[in-house]
Amino acid sequence: MTIRFARRTLLAAAALATVRPMAARPVLAQPATGPGGALDLVVAARAPTTPTGLTRAANGRMFLFMPRFDEKTVFTAGEVFPDGRVAPYPSEAANRPDPARPAETLFHVPNGVFDRKNRLWLLDAGLMASSGEPVPGAAKLVCIDPASDTIVRTISLEPVVTKTSSLNDLRVDVRPERDVAYVTDQGQTGEGALIAVDLASGRAVRRLAGHVSTRSVDGILKIVEGRVLMKREADGTTSPIKGGANGIALSPDGARLYYTPLMSRRLYAVETAALLNPAKDDAAVAETVTDLGEKGLTGGLVADSRDRIYLSLQEFNGIGRRDPDGRIEVIATDPRLIWPDTFWITDEGWLYLSSAQANRRPEHNGGIDRQEPPYAIFRIRIDAGPA
Repeated sequence: MTIRFARRTLLAAAALATVRPMAARPVLAQPATGPGGALDLVVAARAPTTPTGLTRAANGRMFLFMPRFDEKTVFTAGEVFPDGRVAPYPSEAANRPDPARPAETLFHVPNGVFDRKNRLWLLDAGLMASSGEPVPGAAKLVCIDPASDTIVRTISLEPVVTKTSSLNDLRVDVRPERDVAYVTDQGQTGEGALIAVDLASGRAVRRLAGHVSTRSVDGILKIVEGRVLMKREADGTTSPIKGGANGIALSPDGARLYYTPLMSRRLYAVETAALLNPAKDDAAVAETVTDLGEKGLTGGLVADSRDRIYLSLQEFNGIGRRDPDGRIEVIATDPRLIWPDTFWITDEGWLYLSSAQANRRPEHNGGIDRQEPPYAIFRIRIDAGPA
């Protein structure tokens, strides 16, 4: 190894291990004085299992996403009807995972979103519940035309997943100057990453794998409904929860992607222009990462048109909001909000979110399923639209 090459390698490693801290603020948070708003129960969804993802079309159609955590999951993408019924979407056949047709069937869908063209994009992690390993060719983005309820395009994510990948969250940014999707990979061992996809060409790149901002943080305790969240086996053995890059949100101008590991109290941002730039290596991308500071333990994130970030405060059955100056406040709490997860903001100024009850799943309770369907979907009025 030459001295020059060794120096470049050391500099790259240093860039991957550090992030730029946000400039210090005199006040980073304020104590909660109580709920800042009232949650409206929109519907009690009779989903077959844990609804971690939620999105809503402009015409009011609502969709839930239920990852295939176990073999009892009968479908992983569904439409919610006003009476609470949840039906497989776009069809029952599409929700039957077929390893012989990995590009055509849905295996494990944690999330889906609508873009500005009213296209519905589904993120398929391509995992089979029986093995926990990605099925070759199954990890993908699926684009659905809601007018015809048909799949119109599939983009493979096979080149950017690993044997321990666990794709989690999705944001799509469609503008005249860009057509991009961003995906988080929280990793089954806590080693996360970000994935950027050029929707025009289908080119996908894996970024910041192993970076401090995408990794699960050891030693963190997450307490939900008064109990430390752990993996608990039927024989009494326990193991800590690991979760890398999880929730993501886009700034209104699309210039910054906000993200956080599941097991981390810190919020990060990266410049989106760097993620798909073929001229930048991972070290150069890492130089654009900013540590935005403490925000509590969360799952889903979303940004509004005023660049405020909403936080699913799972330890407090609540919703938090981070202002651009770093101030954080709790805007709502409700004991019915059990494991708040994915958000969706409408043009009319409603913030929707699901009560996923993920902490009550069997893997956290010694094999006993403590979930209590139906699953509540709430909304709260906010003074902004979607980013």
